Amino acid sequence: MTGLAIFRLPHASEVTCVRQVKGTPEELRSCQELNGRSGFVVAPFEVTPSQPILLIHPDYTETMAVDDVMHIPDMPSFEGSSVCTNVSGSRGTYAIDFANFHSQLSLGFFQKIVLARCTDVEVDRPLPPLELFRRACMRYPRMFIALVWTEKSGCWLTATPEILLEGVGNHWRTIALAGTMQLEGEQLSGEGETITWSTKNIQEQRIVATYITECLEQFTSDFHEEGPCTVRAANLVHLRSDFTFSLSDNGHIGDLLHALHPTPAVCGLPKRAAHHFIIHNEYASRRYYSGFMGMLGTEETHLYVSLRCMNIEGGLYHLYAGGGLLKDSSEEMEWQETEAKLQTMRKILEK
Repeated sequence: MTGLAIFRLPHASEVTCVRQVKGTPEELRSCQELNGRSGFVVAPFEVTPSQPILLIHPDYTETMAVDDVMHIPDMPSFEGSSVCTNVSGSRGTYAIDFANFHSQLSLGFFQKIVLARCTDVEVDRPLPPLELFRRACMRYPRMFIALVWTEKSGCWLTATPEILLEGVGNHWRTIALAGTMQLEGEQLSGEGETITWSTKNIQEQRIVATYITECLEQFTSDFHEEGPCTVRAANLVHLRSDFTFSLSDNGHIGDLLHALHPTPAVCGLPKRAAHHFIIHNEYASRRYYSGFMGMLGTEETHLYVSLRCMNIEGGLYHLYAGGGLLKDSSEEMEWQETEAKLQTMRKILEK
């Protein structure tokens, strides 16, 4: 086996497993190369020769109940239970990064920029990735859950609330998801409830929504925006606007993905300058965090931004999280936001 992806769509009762055993996953250098292609996509934040866009071409596809994933063959398995010991990323390093990023906002170079960080969690005995996937499915029914492995990318697990692009036939959808508040207990029982949002959060989400509108205008005049509304993702709530649209030509989805990715929800504005600054100044390489993954097909497409994710290396788990910075952002609040986002993966390691 050279490529494996197991995923569950939000609120779905079954999971899908795709495996490639012939050849190796295709390596692409740009989103535009996805035009006319199909398969399971694993895309990084920044495409490089060492971290290309990977396209798994399934030789086997099957659906199953969540508990049945434990019987999938040829998946690396690590026996034992875990005792979690947090090896936290440096707060000092984050403070240095924040000061550097925030200074660019103060000088007016960026309207918004996203700062991410990575922290490591070690366990006494490694947990099987399939068990972590099962736990994520059980804990986060609202989210897209995916476990992906290729020799090039390594093993990644994500539990993300953010759609990049999905469609059935000629009916397409994307969202603008930004703004974050932490919940205590079950403050929000369902989606769509009213919460008082700060000006910073409202502005941050509006930046993303405006950007998506401008992207869609390049491809279609037939689109509709609804929202924003409040939606829950694990222990957090976000602001979300929904965009539905149709396309005259579904053969150029790669061009649309090139325009959308990375959105200001994970990058910044202006896009090209923010992307360049992040690559050259962020302390930790994002790799496949804040890229996207999912099935790209002729009949159905489900692509999600790779948020709330971790890279699994035996008993070492690299957890990633980030947050959008504006001029009035504070280092303490942004640090706490990343801590809250990291809990999505920490909880399934702790069980």
